[in-house]
Amino acid sequence: MRNLVLAAVLALAATPAFAADPVEGEWMNPSGSGKVRLAPCAGGRLCGNIVWLRNPADAKATDRANPDPNLRTRPIMGLLMMWGFKPAGPGKWTGGRIYDPNTGKTYDSKLTINANGTLKVEGCILMVCQAQTWRRG
Repeated sequence: MRNLVLAAVLALAATPAFAADPVEGEWMNPSGSGKVRLAPCAGGRLCGNIVWLRNPADAKATDRANPDPNLRTRPIMGLLMMWGFKPAGPGKWTGGRIYDPNTGKTYDSKLTINANGTLKVEGCILMVCQAQTWRRG
């Protein structure tokens, strides 16, 4: 019996931990004005919150461009700006949405890790898409 317990403990210890998806972590936007932390959220999806803003005045800013007047007083710092991404393979997430607090607009979005370790963030309206390259923060 003791050998069976020891074997079970050794088997559990030898089991590799699941690595986080390469998209997870903190990412700096192209202008270097802010960082977003991408992490798992409800339902096996991926979401991102603003975690840092270069300009201290921006850290106190509110979501004044939001089309919903009830949301215009919420702070930008900590804002959920990316949500609903579904895994589409290692380093690839689709079906998400991204909110631009500068314009108050929301776009369909997908994320892909580039070969050089940067993150391709695409936002689309209808058939028109635009991509940005973000770097690790």
